[in-house]
Amino acid sequence: MKDEPAGTLQSLDELFALANAMEKEAADRYSELAEEMRAQDRDDLAAVFAQLAAAEREHVDSVTRWSLSRCGKAPDPALVRWDAPETFDAETMAEIKASQLTTPYRALAMAVRNEERAFAFWSYVAAFAADSEIRKAAEAMAREELAHVATLRKVRRSAYHLEHKERAGEGGAEAAARVHAGALESRLAVRLTDLEARVQGRSQSRAHELREEAELMSAHAAGFGSFPAALQGADAQIIAEALTDAYIDGAERSDDPARVELLQKLAERAIARLAWLRSLEPVVRAKA
Repeated sequence: MKDEPAGTLQSLDELFALANAMEKEAADRYSELAEEMRAQDRDDLAAVFAQLAAAEREHVDSVTRWSLSRCGKAPDPALVRWDAPETFDAETMAEIKASQLTTPYRALAMAVRNEERAFAFWSYVAAFAADSEIRKAAEAMAREELAHVATLRKVRRSAYHLEHKERAGEGGAEAAARVHAGALESRLAVRLTDLEARVQGRSQSRAHELREEAELMSAHAAGFGSFPAALQGADAQIIAEALTDAYIDGAERSDDPARVELLQKLAERAIARLAWLRSLEPVVRAKA
């Protein structure tokens, strides 16, 4: 969880209302992403998000049945006293919609993290519940979320193996070839040179600045990371996104202060670069 729950639950009615709100919010978010992926003609991702939305709607129905059996009525949204924990915040939703690197495996990995957060939330509620009935119900909700995690992990594992099998089949020996971040920054500099010739005014100046920056970053990033060599054939935005993810992930995982500082600086530049490339995408498409 990013934050602790905003308070404690005072009744089972309130618990079921909050559980219902959380499951419904997740279903709505996944449905929104499914529609967005369909609009982008990314049918594989649309199918994954649609399945996740359907699963969350089943959870909504389950909470409703539980509330009817325990309290004699359906969950009342008016009893929710604070905002339910979000499946994805607005920034993450925008990132998923804009990302060209999201795959079924990565989408399912996000869903696993969401269920893990929900498990942590209900565990926290149970730990601090003053009423034994509320504690038992929260513990039951936590167990449900843990079961969801186990199910999604199995599906995610299958998606992972399928994804790697497809990659191996597509490229053979070439698929096993890897490049480091320095080489990928150099390739991005070439892509930015191409982009510089296709835009005008401030955009052209910014493309020129980013090309020079990528050439400098290639030296700092030499030897870092491992990327499929085939990524060098991708467009500027996809390469920039892969580098951004790698710098952020590397900084989070490293325990070497000097390396963390370097990767954080690279990540800051990479994030700004990626944001600019995404803002420019409609213009570039129009000129293509």
